[in-house]
This record gives sequence, structure tokens and C-alpha cells, in this order.
Amino acid sequence: MHLFFSVGEPSGDQHAAQLLRALGIRVPAARFSGFGGPQMEAAGLDNLYRLTDLAVMGLGSVAPLLGSFYRQYRRAKRFLRRERPDAVVLVDCPGFNWWIAAAARRLRIPTLYYLPPQLWAWAPWRIRKVRRFVDVVLAALPFEAEWYRARGIDVEYVGHPFFDEVAEQRLDQAFLDRCRWGEHGHPVRTVGILPGSRRQEVVHNFPVMLQVMQRLTRKHPEVRFRVACYKESHRTYCRGLLQGEYARLPIDLHVGRTSEIIEAAECCLMTSGSVSLEMLARATPAVVQYRAGPLTGAVARCVLTCRYISLPNLIAGRALLPEHPFVFRASQHSLWMAAELDEWLSDTARLQAARSELQQLKEQIVRTGGVATAAETILRRVGESASTPLRHAA
Repeated sequence: MHLFFSVGEPSGDQHAAQLLRALGIRVPAARFSGFGGPQMEAAGLDNLYRLTDLAVMGLGSVAPLLGSFYRQYRRAKRFLRRERPDAVVLVDCPGFNWWIAAAARRLRIPTLYYLPPQLWAWAPWRIRKVRRFVDVVLAALPFEAEWYRARGIDVEYVGHPFFDEVAEQRLDQAFLDRCRWGEHGHPVRTVGILPGSRRQEVVHNFPVMLQVMQRLTRKHPEVRFRVACYKESHRTYCRGLLQGEYARLPIDLHVGRTSEIIEAAECCLMTSGSVSLEMLARATPAVVQYRAGPLTGAVARCVLTCRYISLPNLIAGRALLPEHPFVFRASQHSLWMAAELDEWLSDTARLQAARSELQQLKEQIVRTGGVATAAETILRRVGESASTPLRHAA
């Protein structure tokens, strides 16, 4: 069996790597090729190109990379035509993956979308592309499966891999103890800071987060801020901003410690993204911010069809996590976000109430086994397609 993957985001690389391992256990002779990142390579992907290196946000950031994306699309077309994999599995990255889906459709290669685009939030009209190019959607969340099914899409609910990863992960207890008790065994109050997994997110959001930390430090000098950097280059960038008025803030920068920081923190300030599901899985209250560029912000105001931007809020249908999407007025938003975090840090009852609400939603939604279910669903669907081709719209 030969599966072609197309994955363009760091979080997708992490989730797809788990899926590759689950598939490899079930079919040891399986071949995996396509586009992904370093974690998928470690899991056995024959990577044509590290598409995750091109992961950016915002129309202004994407435009300079269109030539690179087009070259990889042409590479994928040649590879698909020559190798004829048994199926194409798409993960996230809808802009580029529509091209891959269209190429697979012309070659009549079955296409499955794992962790599909959140069309219900920002582009419901693009359901036409799903109908035209995708055979099966493997939905990560129950309401997502219902949304696609109501629009006539062949969809199966498999569960979100994030919940498997949280359940299986072994946290570094020594690091947790340092976060909670410091170097000398005295209790330490910790606030987690998550500036994002893409460089553009960090550049846009971390300077505003520094303003929030500065405001909070004036009122809560005992609090220590643990910053969860996704890459070493992100830590280098963040460290470069810790100068002047920010030089004396109680900040520690870490790479590869996101889960421990979420677990140890009383509450967090985070850039909106899939990591919000880990906030839910660990029932850690967070204030959510997302600062976009002017062009992206203008487009978002025109196309967004959902009231919320974070997944826990979308699932719950209400603001469990306070949200702040913005383009301008960063100082004003930093004031509001600092005030919300201050309420939690100043009032234990309010903090516990926020944690309890997340815990209740977690008990309703969080389900493990999603990776295994996704692997078994892919194998079943691909096996079925060998004798009876999967549906293709005309």
C-alpha cells in the first residue's frame, strides 16, 4: 500500500506523524510519501519537500511564496502521475491542498481529508471544492462531522489526535516541580505564554504579550511567566525583545515545553490555534489573542461566519476562553487582556470556576483513540476503493 500525504502546518506535521506510526503498525510494508515536516520524516515519510517550512499566515506573507507553492504543486503532479499511490491523504493547509486534491481527482486517485479545513468558520461556500475533489472527510470533532454531513459530504467522525497526544505524553516532572516550586522549594505562581507555532504569529503577537506581562507584573510581582517557544529560532527572536523596559520582567523562555507549561500554569495567554485543544484537555483557563495584519484582518471581517476563533469556544458555543482578535489598538487590547488575567490571578474562585467550565466541556468532548480510528478508517476506505472506486463528483 502506498499513501501520499500533503501536510503544510507544524501542528499537522505532529498529528500526521502519529497517524503514520499507527498505519505502519497495522501495515508494516506500507509506503508513505509526499509533503510534510521533520516529525513525519522521523515516522517514515519519504518527504519530497518540507512543506512545513513554508507555513505562514496572512495574505501578505503568502504572496511572496506563491512561486514556491506552485513549484511543489508541479512536483506533486509529476509524482502522482508516475507513482500512482493508492490514495492521497490531505491534512490542514487548504489553500495548497485544493491544488493537490484537484491533481489527484484528474488522475482518479482516491482523496481523503484528515483534520479538514474549518469551512464552517471562515469559508462555507468552499464546500463546493470538498464535493468536487474530496472523497471522504475524516472529521476531528463531533459538530464538525455533523456540519459536513448536513451538506451531503461523505464524512466519518474519528476524533482529534491532540487528545491522544495529551493522554500519552509523559510530562517532565522535574520541570513541573521547578515551575511550581522554584529552585528553592518555595511556591511559584506561573502564567503560561504561548506566542504561536509560526514565525509570523510570534512576530505579531509576542510584542503585545510583553505589554500584558508588564501590566500584570506591576500588580502581581510574584508571578513568573513561562514562554512556550515552538522553535529555537522563536526563542532567539523573543529573547531579542527582552530589552529596555522589558529586560527585568520575570520571564523564562523554553523550547519543547508547551505541555508542561500548560499543565503547570494557573492560567495562560495564548495565540489562537489548535493548541487551544490542549488547554481544554488540561482544563487550563486562557485568554486568547490573535493579531493579524491589516489585509488579513480586512478579509477576515468579510468572510468569518463564526462568532469565535478558538475551538473550545466554537465547540461550547460560548466564550469559555476570553478572545481578542485585533489588528490595531494593541495597547488597548493589552490592557483588556491584562485585566482578564488579573481577575483570575486575584480571585481564586473565579479561576476555579473557569477551570470547572473547561473540565465539564472536556468530559463531554475529549475522547482518546482518534489516531487509531483514523488509521483504521483510512485502511478500510482505501481497501474498499480497490474493488469499488470511491465516489467522485462529476
